[in-house]
Amino acid sequence: MLQLAAEAADAKGGDDLVALDVSEPLPLVDVFLLVTGRNERNVAAIADEIEDKLHEGGFKRIRREGRQESRWILLDFGDLVVHVFHQEERAYYALERLWKDCPVVPITLPERPVLGTPGE
Repeated sequence: MLQLAAEAADAKGGDDLVALDVSEPLPLVDVFLLVTGRNERNVAAIADEIEDKLHEGGFKRIRREGRQESRWILLDFGDLVVHVFHQEERAYYALERLWKDCPVVPITLPERPVLGTPGE
């Protein structure tokens, strides 16, 4: 589930993806996935893509919050909770700092093609 969500976020330009294992302090959740979008439209597109890909993968969303403002969208899939932030909200709320004692879960993303300079 985490891998699908991370790949979906990356495909829509999500930046600074961090997955935290919060299973010890939060027994109902295993992982938080934190993602940053460039603006409200990008935040909404990232969240929509994550929802679509996880739905296609057979995972059901339990709850969604923040879609109307698209500054911080929370997607709750039970074991996985995705936080898609606008850059300013990501810095302000600093969830990494709040959950700093939780281990980071490695995420492997497909490599993006490197764009050459014009005329190559």
